Amino acid sequence: MHFLDQAKIFVRSGAGGPGAVSFRREKYIEYGGPDGGNGGKGGDIVFEAVAGLNTLIDFRYTQHFRAPRGHGGSGSNRTGGGGDDLVIKVPVGTQVLSEDKEEVLMDFTRVGQREVFLRGGDGGRGNATYKTSTNRAPRQHGTGWPSEEAWVWLRLKLLADAGLVGLPNAGKSTFINAVTNAQAKVGAYAFTTTRPQLGVVRHREREFVVADIPGLIEGAADGAGIGDRFLGHIERCRVLLHLVDANDADVAESYRIVRDELEAYGGGLVDKPHIIALNKIDTLDDELIEALSAELAEASGADVIPLSGAAGTGVDWVLDKLLEQMGPGADAVPENDQGEDEITWSPLG
Repeated sequence: MHFLDQAKIFVRSGAGGPGAVSFRREKYIEYGGPDGGNGGKGGDIVFEAVAGLNTLIDFRYTQHFRAPRGHGGSGSNRTGGGGDDLVIKVPVGTQVLSEDKEEVLMDFTRVGQREVFLRGGDGGRGNATYKTSTNRAPRQHGTGWPSEEAWVWLRLKLLADAGLVGLPNAGKSTFINAVTNAQAKVGAYAFTTTRPQLGVVRHREREFVVADIPGLIEGAADGAGIGDRFLGHIERCRVLLHLVDANDADVAESYRIVRDELEAYGGGLVDKPHIIALNKIDTLDDELIEALSAELAEASGADVIPLSGAAGTGVDWVLDKLLEQMGPGADAVPENDQGEDEITWSPLG
């Protein structure tokens, strides 16, 4: 499946149906009076977050969404049928932005979240509602309230607990393949990863989601390389794992390049907890590993974990640190938990 994380679409709610102009006509009833019913309400434009979707690719081929209008009223004071709501299903993590991308109109962060974006127009009044003491046979009616329409952007920000950052070819895809079943593409060249990858890690009887994004280069915030487009996918992460290639000419400079790009992007990325790992240590001797770790620790001001995603060295150490930074999960049992009291169930509450 192709990955697409933003799309521009046009949406229009349904207009209200027109009211009817009708008069009661029955045998032996000379002056039946008006009996035109009201028009039906137009359909709403509704967004709903659903499970099982992780791309906006469908919106590349279908870009216009129009809800049906309400049906017109009829005689005998019958109200017209309302137009069906048009439900647009989006992945969890999708944001609805204004056309100029300056305002976030909606943000879908949980499965089943459902929001009305554009309300359908109300139906027009039938002539029966215009009857007064001085106008017993009105012929005017309402045509129905107009629809609402808008061009909007959909932007997908993947929901993950931990995010991987680093220069291209720093070993991020190798690491996520080692700890998950993501099966990310791996190659000995830059920008092997061209789209975000998600993987589920199972460690210490816990599960959490890791996101791998394409590598950053100097000037990414200004559009160099693939640019900073995919940094939005780690905005929701609770912790970031920064991988530095031990084979780089200057590991401290490699760290600073990525750090500067995160700061230039904003979004609170530099304020998130960071774990620094010196990757690909399987190609170095112990003395060089110690020297490079010390150099990287001095540049980052944080502890450095020696790691080899390919050989598995230090992987458990990194996963333990990730769990420590994320804190207890929703399914974790507190250490001081003494067990729950027995609950007697009753259908009467």
